[in-house]
Amino acid sequence: MAYKVGLIGAGAMGGAIGTRLLSEGCELFVFDLDKERVAELVAKGAISSNSAADAAQASEFVIFSLNASRIVEVAAFGNGGAVEGAGPETLFIDMSSIDPTETRRFAEKAAEHNIGWVDAPLSGGAPKALIGELTLMLGGEGGHVKKAMECLKLLASNMSHMGPSGAGQTTKIINQVLCGLNFVAVAEATQLALDAGVDATKIPAALAGGRADSAVLQEYMPRYAIKDYDRQGRLANMVKDLNFAQNLALETNTSMPVTAACMEIYKMLVASGLGEEDLPVLMEYFKGPDKANFK
Repeated sequence: MAYKVGLIGAGAMGGAIGTRLLSEGCELFVFDLDKERVAELVAKGAISSNSAADAAQASEFVIFSLNASRIVEVAAFGNGGAVEGAGPETLFIDMSSIDPTETRRFAEKAAEHNIGWVDAPLSGGAPKALIGELTLMLGGEGGHVKKAMECLKLLASNMSHMGPSGAGQTTKIINQVLCGLNFVAVAEATQLALDAGVDATKIPAALAGGRADSAVLQEYMPRYAIKDYDRQGRLANMVKDLNFAQNLALETNTSMPVTAACMEIYKMLVASGLGEEDLPVLMEYFKGPDKANFK
């Protein structure tokens, strides 16, 4: 079944989400301050909206795909925000990765306008969005989550309702801890293989099905091995997400020494000017300071 969907945010992830929804026959109303990004979706059949409010007014579902809590708040509740155009049957679905505390606050603000709010952060990135195989971690009231799943099933092959508002974002933090550490471990292992004269592109197949196997190993070791820096994501986003993890660790008095060590590697690369690059630039760190090609 196709739906009328407002998409707020047409960046790398939002663009993939929008592309998938259009391919499934949805009527897509898109708003982003970057008009070139909007134009890319319009060329595929989307309708450009003048504001988030306009996109919401035409839609059953409003999906936010943005990069920070403050941006989500402005897009939802600011001047010209989605709440101004939404009706009582409109459901807000936030697919951004943001702070769980802020998410709970946004859900409360939406409820004041009789609008449901579901946090639905994702794992799998743009490649999985394009083929409808995202993994989604949902938080919110049961009825709202059930309704959200009607639309989100077009984007995801695995959806889990983790609890009330913020539970999806908390689960995404756990996901990012696991991924963030794994990305570094695979990069380190790749460099060891290269230095030892082993063809690292063969290792994922050799280890497939064993305990060392993972989606990160299968997807990223070949990219690491050949220095494939094609942009599919941003290193800076990992710093943002691991910051959330460290903040949560402070709140819960949880010791996370390995996360802290990996976080310093990510922060150093971002400080070196590589924040807009994709994760394979981790290989620049493992080359060593005399060989790394920092900007």
